[in-house]
Amino acid sequence: MSVLTRDEAQTRARVLDVHRYTIDLDLTVGDEHFDSRTVIRFTARADADTFVELKPAELRAAVLDGQPLDPGTLDENRLPLRDLTEGEHELRIDAVMAYSRTGEGMHRFTDPTDGETYLYTQLFMEDVQRVFAAFDQPDLKAVFDLTVKAPEGWSVLANGITEDLGEGRWQAAPTPLISTYLVAVAAGPWHSVRTEHRGLPFGIHCRRSLAPYLDADADELFEITRQCYDRYHEKFEEPYPFDSYDQAFVPEFNAGAMENPGLVTFRDEFVYRSAVTDTERQTRAMVIAHEMAHMWFGDLVTLRWWDDIWLNESFAEYMGYQTLTEATRFSDTWTDFGVARKSWGYDADQRPSTHPVAPEAVDDTASALLNFDGISYAKGASALRQLVAWLGEKDFLAGINTHFARHRFANATLADFIDSLASATERDVHAWADAWLRTTGVDTLTPAVAPGDDGTCALTVERAGSRPHRISVGLYDQDPADEGRRLVLRERLDLDIPQSAPQPLGKRPALLLLNDSDLTYAKVRFDAESFQTVRTSLSGLPDPLTRAVVWNVLRDAVRDGELPATAYLDAARAHLPHETDLALVQGVLAFASAQVTDRYITAEARPVALATLTDLCRDLIRRTEDGDNAGLRLVAVRHFIDVAAQPETIAAWFAEGTVPGGPELDPELRWRVLGRLAVLGATDEAAIAAELDRDPSATGQEGAARCRAALPDPEGKRRAWDAMFASDDLSNYLFTATAQGFWQPEQADLVREYVPRYYEDAVAVAARRGPAIAVAVGRWAFPAYAVDAENVQLGEGCLRDADLTPALRRRLVDELDDLARALRVREV
Repeated sequence: MSVLTRDEAQTRARVLDVHRYTIDLDLTVGDEHFDSRTVIRFTARADADTFVELKPAELRAAVLDGQPLDPGTLDENRLPLRDLTEGEHELRIDAVMAYSRTGEGMHRFTDPTDGETYLYTQLFMEDVQRVFAAFDQPDLKAVFDLTVKAPEGWSVLANGITEDLGEGRWQAAPTPLISTYLVAVAAGPWHSVRTEHRGLPFGIHCRRSLAPYLDADADELFEITRQCYDRYHEKFEEPYPFDSYDQAFVPEFNAGAMENPGLVTFRDEFVYRSAVTDTERQTRAMVIAHEMAHMWFGDLVTLRWWDDIWLNESFAEYMGYQTLTEATRFSDTWTDFGVARKSWGYDADQRPSTHPVAPEAVDDTASALLNFDGISYAKGASALRQLVAWLGEKDFLAGINTHFARHRFANATLADFIDSLASATERDVHAWADAWLRTTGVDTLTPAVAPGDDGTCALTVERAGSRPHRISVGLYDQDPADEGRRLVLRERLDLDIPQSAPQPLGKRPALLLLNDSDLTYAKVRFDAESFQTVRTSLSGLPDPLTRAVVWNVLRDAVRDGELPATAYLDAARAHLPHETDLALVQGVLAFASAQVTDRYITAEARPVALATLTDLCRDLIRRTEDGDNAGLRLVAVRHFIDVAAQPETIAAWFAEGTVPGGPELDPELRWRVLGRLAVLGATDEAAIAAELDRDPSATGQEGAARCRAALPDPEGKRRAWDAMFASDDLSNYLFTATAQGFWQPEQADLVREYVPRYYEDAVAVAARRGPAIAVAVGRWAFPAYAVDAENVQLGEGCLRDADLTPALRRRLVDELDDLARALRVREV
């Protein structure tokens, strides 16, 4: 397939002005294909040759201005339009298109619970070509007029309000000017709940088998939606720009959600079948807030080319967290961002594949797809939080509203945005943008405390890096009434880095914490006395966001080889039993198990580490025996299962269907226990089949695939490997579930022969099945637990010698860098 280059897009944008797409989709012609008929009306500004994109199973006909074109001229995904004359044109395309099982284009899913079928589009970047013909680039906005024929009994959702015309035909209201990648369709026997807010129709939708769970949360979902909607209207002068607001929870979705105007699609794991913590509900609420922010950032004003994807994602990420904090009951979202999200940016920014938040050279769509990562999301949001701290929220919002007014229903660049911000302030926003958005890497801030002759001291902050920072410095004293275990905030000092002079502190604090409040994006270090205080008194810090900053300092020190991985486990064992913030408990346990225990310590040391985490989780379970804090208990139970080294306790839970004192084992917990029992060789195929009979849902199918791949059985491993690499039958979700089960630290010897096979088979399946599967191959199927030099050498040879797709190459670069880091950490 030919990818679109930036030069080609710029040339086509100079030549064409696209007015309207009239699209007719027939979803009733079979299980493998659908019919797609498109009429595109456009103007050529000059005589020119150009092309339209589509990826059909069959191109039946193409007619330009009444003259047929030869379907045989379709070259991969490009149909040439030669000898265009200046003026108005009409292009008609009649094609057969293929349904997808990988979450790209028009995804088709049949629910194993009840046999009902659902379809939805995911057209991001260049997958619109899988559904209808288009001039597929973000700066050729047009009106989209959509008609769909669907089976009787189905309903159809789209960007605009849809009308049932009878006999299975549906008409969507024409859109305002939007980009091709934002067109959306969802068709099936949806369960829908509807309401209205400020005269605007709101709807939430899911497949019928999830209806009871959606209904249980409908009030919460609508409340969050209303609160965010109202808060955005307080912030933004431009009103919500579309005719309705639907949120569809769809199956086997590759991302968290997609910001299609008027029809946001979410992965339907957000419709909770099992118990979840309040932090998980907060995450769902943040995604709702994030996607709604896109209605302005991305949909109303859209990037001109994919080098400015940060103008979409960084802003939606920042606005999502900030608006949730301001407008909803989730008033402490920045703690979760700090401990669970920000590390995504830090990690990505220290790999060879790092790039600026706003890269200057994104040459084509294949390259652009790689930039949807922790830098565009977490680092970009962190940079914006720092910008607000430096600029002030009043001027920041004034610049944003100027930006919307200047570019509504059009396209804009980084330069346009910076000019809008500059119009609202006397500060040098252009210099700030150069320092923060055009550079790579993570600065490191280290305190140096110099004592004075009068018993006071002064602070100098050493900076490794080049960015300016506005930070808060927390000064904490030990509380003598609590034997020093509790820390009391003396004051927070505002400090600009680089400093003009040392900062007087007065009496030496027990803990000096740079970047208290987490307002900037930088790694932080402790001075020796502060580190000793952290060892004894971390859990005594009064604010959860402060504790999140401290845990991140420890995490970074482990990853950088400055702190033994076992020291992180010791800190978790000492302080997590006293932690009250669920996001912190979850974030620390996740790093302690998935990274420290599974990768950063040797196989010989792993049993002790697992025992440490088991004891820690047991303490948390005991702490919640009185029924207080069900969320904390659920987190502890989940992680107890995940780190169990012996099967007896969790096998008893599984047999009884409950943890003594609760919770009862709902489907998520039952599959979690069974998965761990499979790893430990304490269950078998018969038990997996019985559990699948009990829970035949899509989630159950994934759970069974994960468990089967995790069994320590050579024949089971062979079947799992063949399912992933020798066949193309697995959907994106079933591929991921199988990959998650296959590699286990406990089974290193059993799967050793598959490590070299991975590099050959991964290259082939990624080339065959496309970017979504390539990402899953590189992320979930990678032999991450083979932490040895041989694996690194095999991977480096693959990068050097194999013909890799861009998506797989990027994943392998990242995974191999993480693998090499794990080897270095083990040497500490």
